[in-house]
Amino acid sequence: MIRYALFCSSLALLLAGCADENDTNYTDEHYVKAPVNLSFQILNQFPHDTAAFTEGFSFYEGELYESTGSPSSPPTNGTWIAKLDLATGQYDRKVDLGTSYFGEGITFLNNKVFQLTWTTQKGFIYDAKTFKKLGEFSYASQGWGFTNDGQHLIMSTGSNNLYYLDPDSLRFVKTLAVQDNKGFVANLNELEYIEGYIYANQWMTPYILKIDPQTGYVVARMDFTRQVTEIKSKYPYAEEMNGIAHDSLTGKTYITGKKWPFVYEIKW
Repeated sequence: MIRYALFCSSLALLLAGCADENDTNYTDEHYVKAPVNLSFQILNQFPHDTAAFTEGFSFYEGELYESTGSPSSPPTNGTWIAKLDLATGQYDRKVDLGTSYFGEGITFLNNKVFQLTWTTQKGFIYDAKTFKKLGEFSYASQGWGFTNDGQHLIMSTGSNNLYYLDPDSLRFVKTLAVQDNKGFVANLNELEYIEGYIYANQWMTPYILKIDPQTGYVVARMDFTRQVTEIKSKYPYAEEMNGIAHDSLTGKTYITGKKWPFVYEIKW
């Protein structure tokens, strides 16, 4: 088994900037405009396991996969990666780590599956076809969200930074500091790369942020306050919105949340 190591001291530095009271965030040469409100439609809803503490949501070859965490409270059914049948809400589990690890984001690249864990500073690599474990890697931070741009893995750690990793060596490549017109934007969580932009759930908020990977600026924001409020009022066990998956084969995008009863197909 191959074991990888990620040597990146900067991952331990979770930088969070202070918010500016002004409407414009000035840098040395530029200013950051306020993100526009991105309107969206909910086209369909599908059943979702309310014991699934969703941490990762991703498509591979037209199939939707979900990864979960395993907090001791509220009760969940552990840490796993599974293929999700949207029509029935049923899972075909591919990896099951039980409660030995708190699973986080996943992403598929180069016919491999890369999985983060939360506080154990360890990630896992699997074959995307067989889910045979190929190796492990380490990182000097918490693991939160995972996506890729076709060339690099992109990782969130709960800070305002996104970290780019080489998918072969798992070594640190660069940092992208994310900010809007009020300063640095922390609590970046589940990630999805869609048509040249990085979309991120912002933990403890009802927002999905659209981030320009060239600048790190939040250029747009989707506000799901109404949906989150409605779900939590009807299903008290439901937690934060978390999960964005885009199927490049169909152009369809889906969202969900931790212990949510539904997966939603959305369009913007």
